Amino acid sequence: MHITLVGISHKTAPVSVRERFAFAADELPEALPKFGGAAVLVSTCNRTEVYLTAHHAITPGTVIAMLRELKSDVEAPDEVFYHKAGLEAARHLFRVAAGIESMVLGESEILGQVRSAFSAATTANTHNALLSQLFHTAIRVGRKARSETDIGRHAVSLSSTATKLAERTVGDLSSRTVLVVSAGEAGKLTARSLAERGVTKLFVTSRTPARAKELARDLGGRQVPFSKLGATMADSDIVITSSAAPDFLIGKREVDQATASRNGRPLLLIDIAVPRDVDPAVRDNSKVELYNIDDLQALVEESRDARLQEVAKVEDIVEEGLERFRTWVRDRGVVPTVAELRERAEAARQSELERTFQKLGDLTPKQQRSIEAMSSALVKKLLHEPIDRLKSDDGERYVVPIRELFGLDEGQDPDTSPGE
Repeated sequence: MHITLVGISHKTAPVSVRERFAFAADELPEALPKFGGAAVLVSTCNRTEVYLTAHHAITPGTVIAMLRELKSDVEAPDEVFYHKAGLEAARHLFRVAAGIESMVLGESEILGQVRSAFSAATTANTHNALLSQLFHTAIRVGRKARSETDIGRHAVSLSSTATKLAERTVGDLSSRTVLVVSAGEAGKLTARSLAERGVTKLFVTSRTPARAKELARDLGGRQVPFSKLGATMADSDIVITSSAAPDFLIGKREVDQATASRNGRPLLLIDIAVPRDVDPAVRDNSKVELYNIDDLQALVEESRDARLQEVAKVEDIVEEGLERFRTWVRDRGVVPTVAELRERAEAARQSELERTFQKLGDLTPKQQRSIEAMSSALVKKLLHEPIDRLKSDDGERYVVPIRELFGLDEGQDPDTSPGE
């Protein structure tokens, strides 16, 4: 069984490209079965990765073509995608879950996103035992990395980075009016971060009014109807948006109208959504400063030094998890064969003992025990070498020859693969 990973991330493509391959949670039930087998799709603001398993190697081009098809044949060069297979794919996922592949080194949100991705595959029934073990191991690695190292202690989220950028751009936030466009998880984190920075005049809007109202109430802000987004922007100094909308929520026309009534006061827009919420064309307006998720990279780098020294410890945890996973995969393939081999040998030994005892006639209990001990020792010696080969690092390559030599598949369905 092969593991294949094909992905695109902030390391290989700008947001203008990777946003085209972002999947909202409600898209996964329909998308996952299209890959034609066991599949998990991890889609976050900075990455989209497909993990697949099959009995044959899967070509990256096949997966890339499916991603393009699912996203209405969007164009992107093959070079922005990366491909990993086998244990390298597993190692990459473990690094992702541990937070050392993130734009914000050590950020905590990714672990929940990995968990949600596997839950979506479980709901869509596109998982199997191998993917289950892979993702559960990744989640354990992520938890251990955060509990046994300081990789997350000094970490900042994209939401808090956005708040820091706002503070750096306009100064003290306590006297500023801020509009948060989103009441999802990223919106909640952003609003809380703003409240912690002293923002008292906080507007919250969303296409889901009930969620916006709840968040505004929790933080002492005010919920505004989404239909009044443009008018609220005109009254705001800062707009931070992080929705899951598939298209732009804020266009140049709305921004031009908002700035026209601000008497020359600048408007700061921070877009941390993927796909982006704000049309980049708004930069043509001289009264607007627009930052997107890629623009936050410089601020993120400032807080990396304290966490970089923890990376080596996290990588050790990743390698420990990889070794456990490798052992599980190996044993999964050979354990049934070892068990069947022992069962076949024991059945033959018992049969021969019975025939031998019948031929020899009356034997004392001591004589019977001696013969049984000798036969048991003989079987163990004969099986020692083939079982050792099966349990070696490359033991899977011996499974088929040993099953054929010892006739372990006789009477079984020929389409049934050992260990599956």
